[in-house]
Amino acid sequence: MRAPLDPPEILLLGPGPSNPHPEVAAAMSAPLVSHLDPFFLTVMEETMTDLRRLFRTTNHHTVPISATGTGGLETIMFNLVEPGDEVVVGVIGHFGQRLAELAHAAGAVVRPVEVPWGQVLEPDRIAGELERAPAKLVALVHAETSTGAAQPLEDIGRIVRANDTLLMVDAVTSLGGMNIDVDGWNIDAAGSCSQKCIGAPPGLGPITVGPRSVEAINHRKTPVASWYFDLHRLFQYWGDEDGARARVFHHTAPVANIYGFREALRLINAEGMEARFLRHQAAHDLFVERLGDIGLELFTPASHRLPMLNVVRIPDGVDDGAVRAALRDRGIEISGGFGPLAGKVWRIGLMGTNATPDVVDRLVSNLGEVLSR
Repeated sequence: MRAPLDPPEILLLGPGPSNPHPEVAAAMSAPLVSHLDPFFLTVMEETMTDLRRLFRTTNHHTVPISATGTGGLETIMFNLVEPGDEVVVGVIGHFGQRLAELAHAAGAVVRPVEVPWGQVLEPDRIAGELERAPAKLVALVHAETSTGAAQPLEDIGRIVRANDTLLMVDAVTSLGGMNIDVDGWNIDAAGSCSQKCIGAPPGLGPITVGPRSVEAINHRKTPVASWYFDLHRLFQYWGDEDGARARVFHHTAPVANIYGFREALRLINAEGMEARFLRHQAAHDLFVERLGDIGLELFTPASHRLPMLNVVRIPDGVDDGAVRAALRDRGIEISGGFGPLAGKVWRIGLMGTNATPDVVDRLVSNLGEVLSR
């Protein structure tokens, strides 16, 4: 007979998941109720309200999809895009490539706009592409986790809106750790995840879908190529804007996950969003300073670095896997690079409860000791 589950305690400093706050873990162990119980319907409403605040939007259709962050992005793509639609995708790293793959899977004619890894797109690149030919959708990654680059969105949002095109944003790594202003930046749909800066366990893909996106969905000529991810059906479960219709069963929601997610959002509100963003930035700044003390530097140019995800150059002659394995033996997890950066960088997340000076000190001290060996 197997022994009870006894996982190790690891300080999770990769690109996600991060370590949840103890109060989030406690909320997930609260008594279960049905996914249609009146108590849980209240939890759903509270979760939607707090999630709108975090996305900085008035969009009613702002919900945590019962799927990971990629599932939320696929939901957006498959509902907004029909076969033959033209989609412009900004590719500044691995996850921009994934957006292009999602668009292709939805049947789009994909028009990638690329820059070298580590760089970001200037607004005129998107403007020029839309002047060359119209498109149904522009899709961008806000926080490119493979390179540590933060893509500015405000000016691009104005350009995309002026061209009567929809703007979709991957905010998987950024939401909860830096500002994302969905309404102010003219974003028509955005998706994130539960397990990074928000600080809940993996399993939910929070999305927000604005009125222009809802209109596009309502005027589709072809059915959505998914039953489970069809937003018409999903929004019937999460409720309409005026609450006039009773919720319709769609799936058995992961009640415990949503308990934890609601608690994580409550903690964000208690801390204050601006204070939380400043805390992530301060942890990043301290980490960069401490890295210099042990002779390391970031891969990403200082002009557009993410605060919560740090991509560190691996010194010549240092074995990537050996260093990560040694840190894991010390109870710390960091991650390696993707694609052209594999073996050349470490990806180190300072997210949620882990964005603190104590965590930075523990990480850099252990990393310095491992490298000195």
